[in-house]
Formats: sequence, structure tokens, C-alpha cells
Amino acid sequence: MMPAWLARFMFRLNGMRFVDHNHGDWPKKCVVPTGPHTSNRDFPYGIYARAAAGRYIQFVAKSSLFKGPAGWAMKFMGGVPVVREKRTNFVQAVAQIFEERDEFYLCIAMEGTRKKVDRFKTGFYWIAREANVPMVFAKFDFGNRVIEFSKPFYPTGDVRADFDFIYRYFDGVEGLVAGNSFEYDPLVLEELPSGESSTQITSD
Repeated sequence: MMPAWLARFMFRLNGMRFVDHNHGDWPKKCVVPTGPHTSNRDFPYGIYARAAAGRYIQFVAKSSLFKGPAGWAMKFMGGVPVVREKRTNFVQAVAQIFEERDEFYLCIAMEGTRKKVDRFKTGFYWIAREANVPMVFAKFDFGNRVIEFSKPFYPTGDVRADFDFIYRYFDGVEGLVAGNSFEYDPLVLEELPSGESSTQITSD
């Protein structure tokens, strides 16, 4: 992983600030929902951010993508292959990785695309619920020239209340492509289950 001093230098070189509200005191395991994701150029900033935080934040993908030279490159960048059995879905398979490791930080781009969206994919939330780990939000705020990690957020079980908090946290944050940034419409909550609903585990 890149040295922290070099990562902080790269932030300054690009006119960006880095803020870790955990001050280095992270939980040993967490999901790191990240947004807004509007450009391929977000990737190097993610590399700088994990180095500056001193946490080897990784990502997951289906195991078939880890074959050959491309697979080696993905592992080098922090990719973790997910092997799904017939009796498990993607969320359960990723939760199993958390179970097997003493320390694991998983980055997930909530939009699932670089285009403008009016709602986030929900897989990151159900992974945190299934693995019983908190979330540390990564905000890529290019409007204010800052990338920051939040303090841990523990899902309450009230799905709509949790997503209302998450949506408001990222509402109006300007990505590298400003026109694709996320804007919150509370009506999207009506599509989510109300209250505690552990049976709603999905991989979307």
C-alpha cells in the first residue's frame, strides 16, 4: 500500500484535503459505502484515501473476473474474489468473508454506476446487516475539495430511517462530474421495507 505521507502529498498536489473523523481509530471490520461515484478518476483518489487512513480498504467481485493477468491486477489493487455457492446469494457470500477474517474493510460504490441516479443500490446495507459490522462512509466531495471518512454508523434495523440518514449524508455532495452528483428525493424511501426486515437481504 502507498505510504501515508505520499498519499497526503498527492492530495495537496491536487488541491484536496483529507479528513478521517475516526482519527485512525477504526473498527476492525466495516463496510465503506462510497459516493458520489461519477468518474473513473475517483479510483486514484480512493487509493490515496485508504493510504492516508492507514487502512487496506478492498473491494469484491465475482470470482470469474480473477482469471489470468486481469485477475492478478485486480488482486494487486485490493480485489477479493467472491465464490457463490448455490445455497448462498452474493450478500451472504460477502458476509462469509467478514466472518473468516480478523480484519476486513470493504469499499462499495453505492450508485453502482457513474451516471446520475435517484437512489442507491442496497447491497452495501444488507452486507453490513448480515455481517453484523458498522459502516464508515467515504464522501468524495469535490465541490468542497475534500475526501473524508465518517465515524462508524451502525444499522438500527429500521431500514427507512437508516437510508434516510444515509441519503441525507450524501445529498448534494458534488462529484468530479458535478452533473451526475446525487440529489435526495425522500419519496424513494417508500420503495424500502419499513421497520426491521432482516428477510429483505438482496444483492442489488
